[in-house]
Amino acid sequence: MSYIFERKINYYETDRMGVVHHSNYIRYMEEARNAWLEDIEMPFAVLEEKGITIPTLGVSCDYKYHVTFGDTIIMKLSMKEYNGVRMTVKYEVHDKKTDKIVLIGETKHCFTDKNLKPINLKKHNPEFSNKFQNLVEE
Repeated sequence: MSYIFERKINYYETDRMGVVHHSNYIRYMEEARNAWLEDIEMPFAVLEEKGITIPTLGVSCDYKYHVTFGDTIIMKLSMKEYNGVRMTVKYEVHDKKTDKIVLIGETKHCFTDKNLKPINLKKHNPEFSNKFQNLVEE
């Protein structure tokens, strides 16, 4: 089950060449991931109330094309892997106007308690675990 996130590019996110600075895509991925969690009724605030944090372990991005101020990007997110302890989220970013692929990427995460000790979400919170499991692309 994939999730679609749409975002307009702001002027301050561009560099001297007028294109989105590469570092901003990591922020966009986080924004999209947060929106996805809210959409499935597991916003970060609720996870944290339950003592669950989801630190990022790694980010990879392949930049394919550029976008500029005023452009709109469409981000397609999907759950690549989930095992209760770790998850990997895939991202495919397109320019809304041209449909050109802008970026292909992924983020890797683990689940921890408030003290950053790894937890198995299947045991810690089976309800949330099932929601994550249902997101995995077959």
